[in-house]
Amino acid sequence: MDAQDFADVLDAVRSFVREQVIPREEEIEETDAIPESLRQTAREMGLFGYALPEEYGGLGLSLSEEVRLAFELGYASPAFRSMFGTSNGIAGQVIVNAGTEEQKARWLPKLAAGEVVGAFALTEAEAGSDPSTLSTTAVKDGDEYVLNGAKRFITNAPEADVFMVFARTGGPGSRGISTFLVEKDAPGLKVGPPDQKMGQRGAHTAEVFFDDVRVPADAMVGPEGTGFRTAMASLAHGRLSIAAVCVGLAQRILDETVAYARERAQGGHKIGEYQLVQGLIADSQTELYAGRAMVLEAARAYDAGEDRKLGPSCAKYFCSEMLGRVADRAVQVFGGMGYMRGVAVERFYRDARLFRIYEGTSQIQQLVIARRLLNG
Repeated sequence: MDAQDFADVLDAVRSFVREQVIPREEEIEETDAIPESLRQTAREMGLFGYALPEEYGGLGLSLSEEVRLAFELGYASPAFRSMFGTSNGIAGQVIVNAGTEEQKARWLPKLAAGEVVGAFALTEAEAGSDPSTLSTTAVKDGDEYVLNGAKRFITNAPEADVFMVFARTGGPGSRGISTFLVEKDAPGLKVGPPDQKMGQRGAHTAEVFFDDVRVPADAMVGPEGTGFRTAMASLAHGRLSIAAVCVGLAQRILDETVAYARERAQGGHKIGEYQLVQGLIADSQTELYAGRAMVLEAARAYDAGEDRKLGPSCAKYFCSEMLGRVADRAVQVFGGMGYMRGVAVERFYRDARLFRIYEGTSQIQQLVIARRLLNG
């Protein structure tokens, strides 16, 4: 995509988010669902496939372009971006990076068109921060594999048409894990009820259960035993995308804060005239500036093949923590109003908390960063 075409995409998405998505955020919060009209418009704009290759119907954006798009998508309720984020990111990238030509041809065009929804089924009750200990099994039986186990907190599971399932085909540790494409109607696959979460209503997660689920041998993605490596590659890509969404949401929260400080009066003055309020705003702007620059540089290095591990972890760690601080300051500036339901910053305060947990907690990012430096 040339520079002008990409600029046109950014302009269109920016207008869509501000003119159509933001006015319906409270509806999304109340109904715990994305309106079908927004979903359809997102399909028509190619948002279900912006990170998927052009030859399979996607927009084929580089990661540098993708994060700039995520800045715009992150400006609205996180549930909106989550609707197609997994198909573009951690689920879709499994097929892009490790799938056979047949798997790519079958699934990527459908994912890009928004005809099907993908899910990334890695996390388990006792294998979250350390997925190398997962216990879901896939046992070879003739020309099939039989899957047994359970996954937890799987984004888009209630709507998913195809699951990227990580299961143990060998011994203990990361080298015994393989990846499988499992369709939602496979006998023995059951999706639990949607989880009741603190925030990000409209973005659904659920448990997924596998009870003697049989899949053909050609449902394996990549060679046997390479599943952990496939998962980590998808997560590195996803961490940069999440960092960019955090930047977009932090910008929205800061804009809400500044607008309130300009209008709200106390003691005969607009609260934005008070230096302590100005200090809170300045701290948020400074951290936001740093986060945006970090994401752009990490994406550049990723695209250049210079660094696909340290930068994504640094960006995800800093930006998710930064977002939490920006959201907290916003509630402080709003005072009592910031604690009231129906006020955007209260909702964003709850939404923001998840970013420090999923796709690798802040503590896991610290370990990745430190070990990368210590091990050379």
